[in-house]
Amino acid sequence: MPWPGPMRVPSVLTMTRSTPFAVVLDIDGAGSHPASARRPAAVSAASAASRFAAHVQAAERAGFTAASFADDHRPGAPARLDAVVRAAFAAPLTGALGLIPALPALYNEPFHTATQLIALDTASHGRAGVIAVADASPDVAARHGRTPLDAADQAGVDAELAEVVETWRRLWDSWEDGAVIRDAATGRYLDRAKVHYADFTGRRFTVKGPAITPRPPQGQPLVLGLEGTRAEVDAVVLDVRAGGREQWEAVARGAEAARSAHAPGTRLLVDLAVVLDHAGVGGAERLAELDELARDRDDAGATGSGWAVDRPRHVGDAPGLVGFITFLAEHVDGVRLLPAELDTDLDELAHAVLPELRSRGILVSPRAGSTLRQNWGLPLPANRYLENAR
Repeated sequence: MPWPGPMRVPSVLTMTRSTPFAVVLDIDGAGSHPASARRPAAVSAASAASRFAAHVQAAERAGFTAASFADDHRPGAPARLDAVVRAAFAAPLTGALGLIPALPALYNEPFHTATQLIALDTASHGRAGVIAVADASPDVAARHGRTPLDAADQAGVDAELAEVVETWRRLWDSWEDGAVIRDAATGRYLDRAKVHYADFTGRRFTVKGPAITPRPPQGQPLVLGLEGTRAEVDAVVLDVRAGGREQWEAVARGAEAARSAHAPGTRLLVDLAVVLDHAGVGGAERLAELDELARDRDDAGATGSGWAVDRPRHVGDAPGLVGFITFLAEHVDGVRLLPAELDTDLDELAHAVLPELRSRGILVSPRAGSTLRQNWGLPLPANRYLENAR
């Protein structure tokens, strides 16, 4: 819905924040609406790879803090490269944009996924993050040849996720900074005193370590999780399930509760689905067309309205979206935008939304050479093995 009239933010507004505000773009197929891939422009695209490359490069030009990449492991889901591989593909195509793939963490081998994320952070020169997904479904377990967890045991699922993230962090720290010395005179490649064993024993797996590659450029890539997780995360995605006018208060309440439940300094991110006015066609009209297309084609992802309605969303003009994000910036540390149609909504975001956010002092776009941690005001983490190294 548009920004409510009585609450409209003044046209000129500047904001000073103690920590940077992140604006993340979710890049997933043709868009978050289940009918977006049915549009002629999407169907006639030369290839999925070329469209994906165009989207990540457009996101960087627009000045987004980062892009996120989703995965879908449901039975019957369209085949595609997993999110980490797509993020790695995007790394050499970009120089400033953060890259945050979603990774199903419960059934993948933690040693392997930790190594993947080291490689992504290295390839992107310190722009990697990861959304640690706790999907306990038997279908995902079967794909990895693992015994499924009890999905109804939320505490057990979250404990497993916490163990996976702890293992990642131990492996990322297992090489100290400066462990690689390349000393030709003595024939030594590394300083053995600066390489450590992870030595983690969980309920379902054991990892000894050390990692097979040096510490990543950021020390540790950013780890994001869902609100309420007990895993050691750098940022949480708020679980706000409200639409309409209630979404404003729901975000504020959710942010207050999350700050008290998570460690100090944990960044808060909220998802916001968007359908913007474009080329004289209103967002509501565009959404109605997409919903109708979903119904006509009997799209498998369609619901009663054709689009998920249990999350905050903005359907309307760009100034209204700027007002909504300005409101969010008073309560959270970032927003992840889920465009209904990437091609159309990304164009509006780039030309009518992000420039205004920059002029208001809400968004500072990343520069080439900066890391994702720097762009979100997070320090380089100390290596946990330094105190016991010598």
